[in-house]
Amino acid sequence: MRIIRAKDYKDMSRKAANIISAQVLIKPDCVLGLATGSTPIGAYQQLIEWYQKGDLDFSEVTTVNLDEYKGLPRDNEQSYYYFMHENLFRHVNIDLNRTYLPDGMEPDSEKACGDYNRIIAQVGGIDLQLLGLGHNGHIGFNEPGPSFETETHCVDLTAQTIEANKRFFDSIDEVPKQAYTMGIKTIMQAKKVLLVVSGKDKAEAVKNSFFGPVTPQVQASILQLHSDVTVVADEDALSLVH
Repeated sequence: MRIIRAKDYKDMSRKAANIISAQVLIKPDCVLGLATGSTPIGAYQQLIEWYQKGDLDFSEVTTVNLDEYKGLPRDNEQSYYYFMHENLFRHVNIDLNRTYLPDGMEPDSEKACGDYNRIIAQVGGIDLQLLGLGHNGHIGFNEPGPSFETETHCVDLTAQTIEANKRFFDSIDEVPKQAYTMGIKTIMQAKKVLLVVSGKDKAEAVKNSFFGPVTPQVQASILQLHSDVTVVADEDALSLVH
């Protein structure tokens, strides 16, 4: 595991974007595993800037996203499909037919998860998986629990996650209570993993995930066992480790 120290959020975003762009330049038809949330937005903005300058070409790239809320249509502003379009896809020359997310509108959880596992297999697996880090050490929507889930599955979101998401909705009743997410096995099968983390409020999660025991109570801790992980973290996020 490589830990790259960044000065601040902007520096973290640029360093992460460098790693993603290197993957696209080395293998133009790569499969990128993408993440949502506030942390990767800066990296996406940097990638858009380099694309607009003519330095990057996304025309052959395939993407698979970590997760999607169950029950939200794609045109809902809080769906991750909508997020990806607003923050990356509509600004670059990516083929939208090669951008995949779990189908949040598929009510049959088993079917939705099986379909998504097949898509990931059909595109040949993930070359580079981008991750954020939750306050409790979750990656994707893999919340602390008794075990590491393997492949795509439907999760009941924790009260903490629902509470954290309610700021995006008119009322807490509108916040989705379930999501489809890639499992830990799928994430661990990615050839490379890039995790971005910023802020003092994530310092405890960084310490527990990368400097503590490997345990399903801290799902990100499993990344200690991956052969090619890069963590790009700002000084605040690294404030509890030396």
